[in-house]
Amino acid sequence: MVAPSSTHLVLIPSYNPGDAVVRTVRAARERWNPVWVVVDGSDDGSDERLQALAVSDPGLRVVVLPRNQGKGAALLHGIDLALGEGFTHALCMDSDGQHPAELIPEFMARSQADPDAMVLGVPVFDASAPALRVRGRRVSNWWANLETLWAGIGDSLYGFRVYPMAPLHEVMTRQRWMRRFDFDPEAAVRLCWLGVRPINLPAPVRYLRADEGGVSHFRYLRDNCLLTWMHLRLLAGFAWRLPMLSWRRLCLRSGNIAHPRNRP
Repeated sequence: MVAPSSTHLVLIPSYNPGDAVVRTVRAARERWNPVWVVVDGSDDGSDERLQALAVSDPGLRVVVLPRNQGKGAALLHGIDLALGEGFTHALCMDSDGQHPAELIPEFMARSQADPDAMVLGVPVFDASAPALRVRGRRVSNWWANLETLWAGIGDSLYGFRVYPMAPLHEVMTRQRWMRRFDFDPEAAVRLCWLGVRPINLPAPVRYLRADEGGVSHFRYLRDNCLLTWMHLRLLAGFAWRLPMLSWRRLCLRSGNIAHPRNRP
């Protein structure tokens, strides 16, 4: 039985994942306590299956939103609740079984050892990874590193991460973006702007086939347009932050590691 943490929780946004979410939640609960799932307006019956699990598991909490709002919006809802109950950090992971639940303790331990940092998963792909997706994320990674003046974001899109929730809540509530598929890269960039240091850890990712229960809500045209618009916004923000980011890099190189707080 995993002892409950009073500071770190696993936070899983979920939208129509089918039976995969039950396997994901069980795997997460074997390794961490508590685990919260925010059901983002699912209509596939997965909310009922999760609530049935939670009846007999005090370490599992299921929050059901009445309509689909997007990954970032679902996470923000969970973060609001978690901060209100005294939690400080959240490990975010997808509900579809792509992320490695077995690495939850390692990621949490790194976060507990360095609570001011964010712990970012860097995907290790296997043969199941679509080549187009792998090549496309290299483009997003290059832009994210440019927008932070190479602050050290190992991967901008991989959603298996531990965030300090207070600064993440701060950057999200100050603007209306980061509510859908743009959440992961924009969160990493804006937290770097704020002075939150990234720690990168390798983590395998598996793309499940349909016959294995794999469910993907990624739409190439829609979501690539969303990412393009996001990077245009971030480039504009980067332009006026460039003096601050340059000064910060000079401070780091000279051994002065103080990170000035800057409005995201």
